[in-house]
Amino acid sequence: MKYIVVLLIVVAFPSALFSQPLKPGFDKAEYIELLKVSAQFGDSTYVSAFPVPQRYKLAYRSPVVGLDNRWDLWTDKQSGAVLSIRGTTANSVSWLGNFYAAMVPAKGELQLNATEKFPYELASDPKAAVHVGWLVSMAYLSKDILPKLDSCYKAGIKDILIMGHSQGGAIAFLLTSYLKSLQKQTKLPADIRFKTYCSAGPKPGNLYYAYAYEADTQIGWAYNVVNSADWVPEVPFSIQTVNDVNTTNPFSGAPAMIKKQKLPQRIVLKYVYNQLSKPALKAQKNYQKYLGKFASKSVVKNLNSYVPSSYYNSSDYVRTGPTIVLLADSTYFQNYPESKEKIFTHHFHPPYLYLAEKLP
Repeated sequence: MKYIVVLLIVVAFPSALFSQPLKPGFDKAEYIELLKVSAQFGDSTYVSAFPVPQRYKLAYRSPVVGLDNRWDLWTDKQSGAVLSIRGTTANSVSWLGNFYAAMVPAKGELQLNATEKFPYELASDPKAAVHVGWLVSMAYLSKDILPKLDSCYKAGIKDILIMGHSQGGAIAFLLTSYLKSLQKQTKLPADIRFKTYCSAGPKPGNLYYAYAYEADTQIGWAYNVVNSADWVPEVPFSIQTVNDVNTTNPFSGAPAMIKKQKLPQRIVLKYVYNQLSKPALKAQKNYQKYLGKFASKSVVKNLNSYVPSSYYNSSDYVRTGPTIVLLADSTYFQNYPESKEKIFTHHFHPPYLYLAEKLP
């Protein structure tokens, strides 16, 4: 199958035709075309109501893997290839990928089944952590993506756009970090250029992961595109504790400083400190308990022999990557009014396309 894919790509898109190198910087037309690519994951009614891609052609659609995950390979004569990651589906297993929301270290190893381990390094900082459900999804997808990347490279394709909308955007963050890590380890050719558009994506990890991702993709090689009316980029909910701050800070020494005060002041300061710090610490433990340990039981049932990882004691999720804001204004709300019943009215591809086309 691998060699068939290589042959098809070589015949359809000879390497001499790849004459326009991928460029850094946000490109409105590029993003809109990728939205059209991403929308092709919808059902027939959804797809037929949305504009079709003009530049890219579908070359490969993966089987469903992991937590109801899927990806597409699209190619174009002049612009290389697109790895398009599917977002959340109506399948409860797909939603399980979202609700399995404890954090794990951004460097480590997943036990996918009884015999298969998935080593990964998305950031070198030991304080960096990511969403475990989307990491598991990315791990399963990457097993199918890497052979196709190899086929593309052998066909002369070195410019790769990564696109994900919704849950696909969350996974696209982690996939980008993983592929760049493989390049650093010389497990992928260094001359492959990756450029990422995470569209309507939720928050993939903590601040230290965000720092690593942004450092790896800065100067125009990744964008996070959000509709200001969309609630999905606002989740998972963030719980910041005194433990989620850089090592050098005034909070870690607060208990020792309080002990040095006179008794009346010590009592008041200790009470205030505990009232401010303990609720967040308790909330973080509950987050890990219910969205980690409890959720993992359902994951194990759906992924044969999957072994849950040890969690990182944080739930400080942050928005990640340089952000392009699609600002919803009064005219927008006339077309897409607020609704308590239609909770995804601002999240699907059409409102994103509407606002993207209004960008200068």
